[in-house]
Amino acid sequence: MQWIAVTVERLRHQNFEQVDWANLIEEIEDIGKRERRSLKSNLIVLLLHLLKWPYQPTQSTGSWAGSIVEHRRRIEEALKDSPSLKPYLEQIFAEAYQDALKQAAAEIMLDIKTLPSECEFALTQVIEEGFLPSNRAA
Repeated sequence: MQWIAVTVERLRHQNFEQVDWANLIEEIEDIGKRERRSLKSNLIVLLLHLLKWPYQPTQSTGSWAGSIVEHRRRIEEALKDSPSLKPYLEQIFAEAYQDALKQAAAEIMLDIKTLPSECEFALTQVIEEGFLPSNRAA
C-alpha cells in the first residue's frame, strides 16, 4: 500500500520521471483482471440461483431471493463504476451459464442433461430487478 500512496502522490504532482511505470502498468492490469473475475463470479452465482429456482421450489427461499438481489446489485454497481465492463459481461454470459449449469446439476443432484443446455433467459432479464423464472418443473 505504501508503493501505491507514493505512486499516486508522484502522479498528482506530475513527477512522472519518478513513477515506477512497469509496476504501475502491472497494477492497473491486475485491477482490471480482479474486476472481471468479480463480475463473472457474481454472474455465475446469479445464474446458479435462477437456474435452480424452478427445479427446487421448496428450496426457493428468502435466502435465495436475497442472494439474487445481492448479486444483481453487485453487477449493477460494477457496471455503473466501470461501464467498459458491459461488453465483457455480454462476452462471458454463455460461459458463465455453463459454469452455473454444472454447479446447479451437482447441487440439485440432477443429470446435467435434465437442465437447459443454453440459458433460457436473456442477459437483460437475468440482471433485471425482480425477474424470477416462473416455470417450476420437477
